[in-house]
Amino acid sequence: MSSSTNTDKKDNSAALVERLSAGDIRAVARAISKVEDLSNDAAELMKQIFPLTGRGLVVGITGAPGAGKSSLVDKLALLYRKQGERVGIVAVDPSSPFSGGAILGDRIRMQQLGLDRDVFIRSMATRGNLGGLARATVDAVSILDAAGYDKIIIETVGVGQDEVEIVKAADISVVVLVPGMGDDIQAIKAGIMEIGDVFVINKADREGVNSTEKELEALLSLAMREDSWNPPIVKTVATESRGIEELAIAIEGYRTFVGQAKFGNARRQAVARWRIVELLRERLVAQTLESDSASEMLDRLAGEVASRQRDPYSAVEEILRGGQ
Repeated sequence: MSSSTNTDKKDNSAALVERLSAGDIRAVARAISKVEDLSNDAAELMKQIFPLTGRGLVVGITGAPGAGKSSLVDKLALLYRKQGERVGIVAVDPSSPFSGGAILGDRIRMQQLGLDRDVFIRSMATRGNLGGLARATVDAVSILDAAGYDKIIIETVGVGQDEVEIVKAADISVVVLVPGMGDDIQAIKAGIMEIGDVFVINKADREGVNSTEKELEALLSLAMREDSWNPPIVKTVATESRGIEELAIAIEGYRTFVGQAKFGNARRQAVARWRIVELLRERLVAQTLESDSASEMLDRLAGEVASRQRDPYSAVEEILRGGQ
């Protein structure tokens, strides 16, 4: 690549970053689109954005489908706005394995927030990583951080154990449950317990809230966290805005705890390591498949695997050998 092309990319990225850091909503949207579409200048853009990050608080909200995460996100965002804070919301939706696009779902319910210029809402695809966070989502969070959003809320799709991915982008992980759903508790036993910094029992006006709370307390008493944090349990009825202030207080409590604890840096280092590995994996795959011959080889091998003439493992080995 010529030095003039690199200079042009830097100049274009610098202009976009300048607008973005000034709070230009269109610049924020354009920057996120660049990282989501893997534009040629996306890497240069993120290099310039990174020094501007680290100011906003990233809150990850995860839990089983039907737990009322979306309503909780809405009401929490409204509370933060009443406190005069700018709010960014990244909703991680299931992605089509064919188009890679986000299924927007019922985002219409966010009409009240959508009219607020100090609230930015973006729905993103997980690009096949169902329940997990795509690398583009992590970059989107960094962009919102650099643009001066005080609170950045990530809402995950909420399917299965992959929800533990939320820790890779969030400063605080909130796990949402509802009464009478034993599957939720089973999911916690399977791994979510380890990443929950705050637990919410939403729809707390339903029957079974007390038994759910007791079961959760019993599980938490068995959990051994390295940081010695005791995750609080907050009961909410999001549709009626009940318990939202208590949730915000619990989130702030954990933020204060992390600020005082020594373990905070270890968590940030683990997140940084994950980001480097994800970027490395993405770059290596792109470099391996960028030539026309590699694409043709991939099509040929895909046909052989589909017709069961070859297994996918030996196909990968051939790609790594360069078709030899």
